[in-house]
Amino acid sequence: MDHDLLETLEARVDPRHTAVLVVDMQNDFCAEGGYINIVLKKDVSDCKIVAATVMKVVEAARTLGAPVIWIKAIYDPRFISGPVIVKQREKGLDAVCCAAGTWGAEFFMVSPRADEFVIEKHRYSAFSCTELDNILRDRGIRTLVVTGVATNVCVESTFRDGFHRGYYIVLPRDAVGSHNKEAHEATLRGADFLFGDVITADRLGEVWATAAAPRRRRAG
Repeated sequence: MDHDLLETLEARVDPRHTAVLVVDMQNDFCAEGGYINIVLKKDVSDCKIVAATVMKVVEAARTLGAPVIWIKAIYDPRFISGPVIVKQREKGLDAVCCAAGTWGAEFFMVSPRADEFVIEKHRYSAFSCTELDNILRDRGIRTLVVTGVATNVCVESTFRDGFHRGYYIVLPRDAVGSHNKEAHEATLRGADFLFGDVITADRLGEVWATAAAPRRRRAG
């Protein structure tokens, strides 16, 4: 099966078999006045830059016809697991993050199109108890460009699960973010070492622009 390996970055991010995942770009994680900002008292100002970069990746994928799939956390107590509830109680947290139907659960500075999938999840990984894997396999996807927040929690949980399901993983380092900078950098180092390609959004755009050039010539 060596002939089927995607041994170059260009092969891995070929838009014909690549999907972009946008993980948890929601007000409670990213906005001033959201859960992370108010309840955990963390600085979320960098999320505006992350959101802009995410949309740059999204628009490039749309131009090339690569699917964009939006992941939305809904963490009402009736959905989340016992171990998560226990950890919250240990930390004295009783506010609900990304409650269904609230401002906190709405997208932050990003915009899905009507024809794009929006998948709700109740665990850190977008693959856990969702239809994501079926959607990807039905479309012949082999590579996941994973963007969003938080790098060291839901993004990492998602790309690890994707990797173990056989997907190639690409992380645009400037299209993911976390209020924990040390954990963010540690995740990127681990991802680059073991799980996939850690590149910039601009580098991804360059590769995609090269892939798009033959299409433009044929169309002309």
